Parts: sequence; C-alpha cells; structure tokens
Amino acid sequence: MSYEPIPDDIRDLIQRHIDSVAQLEALLFLRAHPANSWGVATIAAKLYAPEQEIARALAHLFADGFLTRDNDSYRYECPEPLRTRIDRLAEAYSRQLIPITNLIHAKPRNIRQFSDAFKFRTSD
Repeated sequence: MSYEPIPDDIRDLIQRHIDSVAQLEALLFLRAHPANSWGVATIAAKLYAPEQEIARALAHLFADGFLTRDNDSYRYECPEPLRTRIDRLAEAYSRQLIPITNLIHAKPRNIRQFSDAFKFRTSD
C-alpha cells in the first residue's frame, strides 16, 4: 500500500470547515442524496450518531454555505467551486479514510468556538 498525501486544497477545506468525523459524514451523506431534504433525527439515525452532535454539525455546515435549510430540514446545495472541492474530498476520503480522520482529530478543540467569537453579527 503506497502512501498518498492529502491534497493541499482538501487539507485546507478540512482545516477550515470540518470539525468532526460526524460532520464530514453528514456532509457526505447529504451530498450523496442532493435531491432530498433531511431532518436532524433522520441523519443522526442514518449515521448512528448523537442528535446533538449532528445538529451542531449541520448548523456549522449551513453557516459555511454547504447546505440549505428549510425549517428543521437540510439539503446539500453549495456553489460550484465548493461543490468540486467536496467531490474531491469525498473521493479522497474513500481512499484515505485514516489519514483524513487523523487530520480531523488532530485539529485543536474548540477552535471554531474561538474564531466564532470574532465574527461580526448583526441583529435581524
């Protein structure tokens, strides 16, 4: 088995947007079913993951522009440049499961919470 490094753009995508394996799995699940909208409970059941974790993951994916949301349902829909990178991520994940999961687990915890503290928020 030869070692294949994770491409830089995929590494960057993971570093910027993917905080957990459950989040990655949720993104790839929705990508595989782009015509359907899914509720948190259904996705959690399909992925055998806690609903709270999936709810957080989906909220972040929505905020980052990977998903659309209608009430409590989510659907995969993102602009083309991002879609192409996610397609490449899915392909890489199918070949490099362990290196990609290691990369996700190596990320500093709570980094998103720290960076979110600096986001400018407006009131509706």
